[in-house]
Amino acid sequence: MHRIALLPCLVFAVLAPTSRAREKIPTDYEAGHFFARLSAQDGHSLRLVVDTGGPGGSGLYVVDPNAAARVGLKIRRCDVDGEALPVVELRSPLWKGVPDAPGRPCGASAFLAKGVGVGADDGNLGAGYLSHFIWTFDYPKQALWLESDGWKPGVGTRSIPMSFPRNSDGEKASGLPRIQLQIAGESLDFLLDTGATAAPTRAGKEAMTLQTEKGLGVTSYIDKAVLDRWHQEHPDWVVVDDGDELLAVQGHMRIIRVPNVMVAGWSVGPVWFTERPEGTFGAEGIGAYMDAPVVGAAGANLWQHFVMTLDYPQDAAWLACADCEDAKP
Repeated sequence: MHRIALLPCLVFAVLAPTSRAREKIPTDYEAGHFFARLSAQDGHSLRLVVDTGGPGGSGLYVVDPNAAARVGLKIRRCDVDGEALPVVELRSPLWKGVPDAPGRPCGASAFLAKGVGVGADDGNLGAGYLSHFIWTFDYPKQALWLESDGWKPGVGTRSIPMSFPRNSDGEKASGLPRIQLQIAGESLDFLLDTGATAAPTRAGKEAMTLQTEKGLGVTSYIDKAVLDRWHQEHPDWVVVDDGDELLAVQGHMRIIRVPNVMVAGWSVGPVWFTERPEGTFGAEGIGAYMDAPVVGAAGANLWQHFVMTLDYPQDAAWLACADCEDAKP
């Protein structure tokens, strides 16, 4: 989730993955973001940000209409849960890069929506698509893997639960994962969000020593009210008032340096959090698409320390870390 307005626009039941072998996904890795590369036999290509907090539904990912026109995709209408949506197919073997999810409406691969990439990219592999599979984000090696459904965690990995809303049949009603992190002795609920995007100002970039590509990098988000409380309770935590300009129409946002974050029994830090307007993550915001409100989004500036496997069928994130310290009781 990289912009406040881009809440998931479709949320539908998530089905179990089909049997498949482990597969390395063609990706670009830029300043903490993974971009999946989809390629066609005629030489056309699409680049989609891999965003666990991004939009989608019914196993469909999202393509920008301009990108669909550029590569010559045929657009048709599909009735999805009573709503007529423009959809496209990127069918194998004409297109390669990522598999189609099971149970897709109208045999489509993606629906069309504007402004869903990062920067000038072509779309979003979001929560409604990713949640049909098991994925490994190998940040140290900058590699993305689609795992077999027989995947098992390796020695030394630790797990944290991922929680999802469910419908009356007990099926996942959205693919947005809620996790818990411990910060300053407090357990807080966050969206696990590999697409959380920073657009640091000069002051923000200098403070965070943040790597960027075309002015964009990765961050974690925190609700304004929580940032205010942290600032009051921990006056030694560095705050940069003019830190981020991604939400330019709402003015520059603050960033705050949290000395350490506890996850899966490890202590990681420091981790920078970027302010988001109050209510962004509550019941009137993205919390409406989750099983409970959250206070922010845990982004790739945290996950970049890990090899992280998201086992959606088992509702667990598995983490392996080479440079983390065990959290002290």
